[in-house]
Amino acid sequence: METPTKLIVGLGNPGREYEGTRHNIGFDLIDLVAKQHQVTVNKSANRALIGEAVIGESRVFLMKPQTYMNLSGEAIAAFLRNKPMATSDIFVITDDIHLSLGRMRIRLTGSDGGHNGLKSIAAHLRTRDYPRLRIGVGEPGDVSYQVDYVLGRFSRAEQKVISETLERALAAVETWIKEGGEAAMNKFNG
Repeated sequence: METPTKLIVGLGNPGREYEGTRHNIGFDLIDLVAKQHQVTVNKSANRALIGEAVIGESRVFLMKPQTYMNLSGEAIAAFLRNKPMATSDIFVITDDIHLSLGRMRIRLTGSDGGHNGLKSIAAHLRTRDYPRLRIGVGEPGDVSYQVDYVLGRFSRAEQKVISETLERALAAVETWIKEGGEAAMNKFNG
């Protein structure tokens, strides 16, 4: 029997100036998954940094697109040209300003919710039917400051909440890989 293959994509922006920002929560979770499974996400391919792990019974690729958030779909599409897989085997992790700090929401399909990274992925995959994990980073009080907000860093108090959230998100990713999307939604949504 062939080993199942999965792709976990954390969305973010490359470069030191974006490390630790709200928008890079996807990169942070990829780093946590990599650390948990003692792999590095440092192979440069398809405009992304890639790592590879075995989690449960699956061969899992970990991806941090290096295209900037708004072009994330380019890196995923390029990866899939070399390693074709069903969109149901791709799990995208992103920040969400419409969820309160620390809330998580897993969906197997859905809209981009105004998120430019998800918009790019849907355009390049030509479908909105791919699983995603949205991690709440809180909502900016004033929408005109949205860009500054998502590119800002968490306060010390927020960092504590986000650290705990990332641990839960790690468990959600592992559940998705080993038990599937429905199980992950049942355990971690709400």
